[in-house]
Amino acid sequence: MSQSNPLPLIARAPVIPVVVIERLEDAVPLARALVEGGLPLIEVTLRTPVALRAMSVIAAEVEGAIVGAGTVTDRSQIEAVVEAGATYIVTPGTTPALAQALAEAPVPVLPGCATASEAMALDALGFKVLKFFPAEPSGGAPFLKGLAGPLPALRFCPTGGIGPSNAPDYLALPNVVAVGGSWVVPGDAIKAGNFDKVRELSAAAAKLPRAAKFD
Repeated sequence: MSQSNPLPLIARAPVIPVVVIERLEDAVPLARALVEGGLPLIEVTLRTPVALRAMSVIAAEVEGAIVGAGTVTDRSQIEAVVEAGATYIVTPGTTPALAQALAEAPVPVLPGCATASEAMALDALGFKVLKFFPAEPSGGAPFLKGLAGPLPALRFCPTGGIGPSNAPDYLALPNVVAVGGSWVVPGDAIKAGNFDKVRELSAAAAKLPRAAKFD
């Protein structure tokens, strides 16, 4: 397995913004607002036609931004996102074929899981930091708390249904490295060009305490 450990990267901030970029011209000011607010990891999801180009311009033009690719579901996307400048990869779930491809990826990866069996299967393949998705519908913070006993070596980045009201519940768990969320990048603010709002929400999110230790 050639994958590198994603833990030092994911530990950089308590929240990873999950971003859907509809207009390429929003990419740079949005990323700058996030970085200035204290959230340097930016997961650009592959849900729009401009996603790859958005990663490229953020990587090239926004100092301090750590660009990742989200919604990676197929082996063929791995090379494309790395070429676009992604420094980490996030998947919503992980098929056996995708897991094999991720094991060979040249950047850190966060493979997705939603059950104990899926987490165990990824653990057996050497993946120790996993995305838990969709977090709230799949059991939420109580589920991850329950996994800490039987699967103590695993760390998680839960995403899906997480906002400012419940993010602290997840970050209070010792097996949660960070949470992913879109509440810091509200679509109406982006559409209106209100990046001050993004900066304000990011600054609040960056101050959230977490129980996990990384040494």
